[in-house]
Amino acid sequence: MREAPPNTIDRFLGILLVAISAAAFGTLAILARYAYAAGMDTMSILFLRFSLAAVFMLVLLILRGERLPRGVPLLQLIAMGGIGYVGQSYCYFTALKYASSGLVALLLYLYPVFVALLSALLLHEPIGSGKLPALGLALLGTALTVSPSGGQPLGIMFAILAAAIYSVYIIAGSRVLRQVSAVQSSLVIFASAAVASVPLMAGGKPHLPADASGWVIIGALVLVATVLPVVTFLAGLERIGATNAAMLSTLEPVVTVLLGITLLGETLQPITLLGGGLILAAVLLLTRSELRRPAMAESGSPEDGGDLRGPPSNRTEVDRGDA
Repeated sequence: MREAPPNTIDRFLGILLVAISAAAFGTLAILARYAYAAGMDTMSILFLRFSLAAVFMLVLLILRGERLPRGVPLLQLIAMGGIGYVGQSYCYFTALKYASSGLVALLLYLYPVFVALLSALLLHEPIGSGKLPALGLALLGTALTVSPSGGQPLGIMFAILAAAIYSVYIIAGSRVLRQVSAVQSSLVIFASAAVASVPLMAGGKPHLPADASGWVIIGALVLVATVLPVVTFLAGLERIGATNAAMLSTLEPVVTVLLGITLLGETLQPITLLGGGLILAAVLLLTRSELRRPAMAESGSPEDGGDLRGPPSNRTEVDRGDA
């Protein structure tokens, strides 16, 4: 017997929760820029963010009465966090040193396109006619976005590399994330990423927060840009489904661009904004193509529930499911 669809109030609440999640994730690049301005370095920021986020997810795990994963799924999640998540996050945060937060956020949203291509190459998943226009838009949007006026080449390279690594991370995690809950996967991935960050941070000279304002920034990175969006996304996902959540999550780079202009005085050339708009349009087209796949609607995508922010099980679905 099929369950009755959620009522209007429940769906409105779900939309609101996912919108809050997208807006909160949109602050990540802005807060990272503030952390750099306070004298912190990339690996110190990542270690503090991962470790403190893991503590919060551990509390949530205990409150939900769940246990840590075991066996092969645990090992796979550790690899995802210690290798994939750290690598992707490092590229993302490094890109912010050489390009504006808005440009980096827009380029990161190439990951659904990369996922579609990798699924075709590695998983032999056909690229249907509905996805071809999206891939064309993404290619054109990238060409416009990475114009010489868009940012330094090194920042553009790291932003695109972050999207590429995140795509591989999603594909690799598509199977294991069917076997564990989002809270379980988030905890293990955050914790393993924190552990992997220790030797990388120790290899240089750690630059931890030097004063109270620095710790406030780190606290905001953990609470506002990590824990809050993860929890609200999960709550909203239950009410509106992964594909609808994917569409709403395109608010994230829009929020980043607006905050960058308002708080950091950043400017993006019209051609860059046009390119970013085409990338987001490609993401929406990919999402619409998922709506037309009855099998996926019935069983859920491999990454159903799926973030850079957060593990794929905590983010959007799009071909899948993102940072």
